[in-house]
Amino acid sequence: TMKFTKQNFFFLVGGMIIYVVDIVVDFWVASRYFCQGQYSWSIWIMCFRGLSSTITQLFSYEWFKNDWEGTDTGKLKLVFLVHLFHCGIFIRYWFALKYGCQAAFKQTGGRGASEEDPSTFIQKQAIDAVTDINMLRVFKTFLETTPQLFLQIYILMEHGKTHFYQYAAMMMSFCGISLSMVDYQISLRKSLPDKEEFRVLSKFVYLFYKLLTITSWILSISLITLLSVRISVILLIFLWICGFSWTLKQHTTFCKSKKMEYLYRTVVGIILIFSFFNIKGRRTKDCISIYYATHTVVTLGILFVYMFWKPSIIKEIYFTIVSILTILSLVLGIIFLVVYYSHFHPTTYCRPQPYSDEIDGVAGQKVRVKIGRFQNFLMQ
Repeated sequence: TMKFTKQNFFFLVGGMIIYVVDIVVDFWVASRYFCQGQYSWSIWIMCFRGLSSTITQLFSYEWFKNDWEGTDTGKLKLVFLVHLFHCGIFIRYWFALKYGCQAAFKQTGGRGASEEDPSTFIQKQAIDAVTDINMLRVFKTFLETTPQLFLQIYILMEHGKTHFYQYAAMMMSFCGISLSMVDYQISLRKSLPDKEEFRVLSKFVYLFYKLLTITSWILSISLITLLSVRISVILLIFLWICGFSWTLKQHTTFCKSKKMEYLYRTVVGIILIFSFFNIKGRRTKDCISIYYATHTVVTLGILFVYMFWKPSIIKEIYFTIVSILTILSLVLGIIFLVVYYSHFHPTTYCRPQPYSDEIDGVAGQKVRVKIGRFQNFLMQ
């Protein structure tokens, strides 16, 4: 069922280019704010980038260490050094391009090939390499890209003045969120045998569901931040505590070490501030309903607070535009959510499995298959 195609390879190349462009744009925007004397905005942008880069490097190195356990320690030391300089993602892109090129252009494995077949092995290596990158990009999306989008929207509403680099930053943020969401689901369908293929229409429905709900929530948080930074910070901290507590209750087992597991739960708590995150691969109809119902109530509550706290601001044109966009994106996002889960979401869910398992192979033989990280890392 696993197949790494030429289209997947070109998407991988495009994703790497966008990743590099995103780094350049971040430094460009931060430098522009710094030159204009807006030091706080410049520092916030670099803090978001530094935080997300540090956390993704930690997870990336931990995965290398787990995958290469018992191998040459010299190679692992070199990988550690590269990650120390925040370049670990480029090692992963190199492996993904290497295996992806072999799988897409040089391997011609037929159907029914066993796990031990060379072409099937290369296909699995390529998919696993891309999967790891997409998991790291999900972390980056919610640790850096989404907060930066919130920051740019807040600056735009607070000061009213716009520059080209602000629009460039927002466009890169939207592109980053969109690509990471879709690429994640593509990897999920390829990596888990009980997931259906992610077709073109389902990609668009899923993309709009995620993008619109996230956009609506970011606009809502921006509005409450304009009203009171203190209330906004308290709200975000409260939401993170709720998300972190939920991960503790779920008893996640994503990492081997306890320290990395608590870091993972911390990151998931941050992700849950902006979007629903399924961390156990189970049916989540009730959880996702409660999650987005809460977002809807809070969003409407923020708009009502404006009506009673600052009724004069309702006459401002930017408030009218932002309010309409907030409500419209929320309603459309919920509609796409319902459509996606009604018609495009797989009906089978991932069952908890050990680190490795035996499956029936050719001629009834048992084949040892290593369970991938996606078994313990699921966002739907």
